[in-house]
Amino acid sequence: MNNTSAAFLRLVTIMDELREQCPWDKKQTIHTLRSMTIEELYELVDAIDANDWKGIKEELGDLFLHLLFYARIGREESKFLLEDVLNGIAEKLIRRHPHIYGDVKVKDEEEVKKNWQKIKAAEGKVAQSVLEGVPKSLPAIVKALRVQEKAKQIGFEWENKQDVWTKVEEEMNEFSTAVQMGDLAEMEGEFGDILFSLVNYARFLQIDPEAALEKTNQKFIRRFMFMEKKASEKGLTLDKMNLSEMDELWNAAKQNHESDN
Repeated sequence: MNNTSAAFLRLVTIMDELREQCPWDKKQTIHTLRSMTIEELYELVDAIDANDWKGIKEELGDLFLHLLFYARIGREESKFLLEDVLNGIAEKLIRRHPHIYGDVKVKDEEEVKKNWQKIKAAEGKVAQSVLEGVPKSLPAIVKALRVQEKAKQIGFEWENKQDVWTKVEEEMNEFSTAVQMGDLAEMEGEFGDILFSLVNYARFLQIDPEAALEKTNQKFIRRFMFMEKKASEKGLTLDKMNLSEMDELWNAAKQNHESDN
């Protein structure tokens, strides 16, 4: 047995012991674990965004524990075994990569994606809609990107990025009209259309819109905290300053973080 196998079996054994002996672990269900699993996943995302390899290692361990927890409960409920989970994903990967484990030839990643969808369809995984595979609970921007990618795989796609930008401008004009009308429901709908079309444009430019927005979030946080710090050094707080004074601090923050895009 190699070191990786031994370490994996050790964790499985510990999970079994906790489930059988720990009062807290005994009480958990797939539903009580759900929100904690989501939190662990976002902690991993935070570590990835920070390029924190030590954190990534730790958060991966937490996620492994959660996966084993679900597998343990699945066994208790006579739904599936851990080996069923592992063999299932192994067989799926082999089946859906015929260009690696078979004699299918592909020229690029787009052909790999198309083959993947065809194989899923043959497995009966794609039901009435190709969009059914997009999780309902995904954050809205990520979901927009995924449904656009799914639609592209069956040929529902813009021809070029200029057409996509024209659509962005069209949606912005419609939003402006809704604002002039003062119809809140209409404004909300048109604003959603702008965001959806901007995600589409980002996709054409090979920009991850979620990552791009998060970078801007972090940039704003850095600059705003700089403003708070400088105000504090003057014995002030931002809420006691006028807009002109805050704008001066904002410009100083921009100069202090010149490497920010």
